[in-house]
Amino acid sequence: MVCHTPTHLVAAALATVGPSYDCPLFEPALLRAGWNLDIDRLLADSGYDSEPNHRLAREGLGVRSTVIALNRRRTRKWPRQRYRRQMRRRFHRRKYGQRWQVESVFSRIKRRLGSALRGRSDESRRRECELKVWTHNLMILAASATG
Repeated sequence: MVCHTPTHLVAAALATVGPSYDCPLFEPALLRAGWNLDIDRLLADSGYDSEPNHRLAREGLGVRSTVIALNRRRTRKWPRQRYRRQMRRRFHRRKYGQRWQVESVFSRIKRRLGSALRGRSDESRRRECELKVWTHNLMILAASATG
């Protein structure tokens, strides 16, 4: 999920089946979010720390700053790659602290729209997840329109 931290609007969400490694979903989610908003700063946890992900954000989408926690490799102290080395040199802890906003969005969706999915097939559950995200965004927009 990619969300706008000040408003909690979801810019992109991808649903998959079962517990799985979600690093391969970084690129499609980020590209989808890039269609919906201009990303100035990207916050992500250490599961997404790879030079291709940093490069995609910086060079591919023009993100000014990436704040992705370094996934510590045991082989060397300093990363060799350009953007990972830059993250090691100047990691913005205060900005990275805003990552909790995404967890707040997950909690809000589950509290207001339910945590269970009723679909029987994987495809219907995926559609139901997307519908919950759209409904969440509409609820935020309606609340901001009424004041």
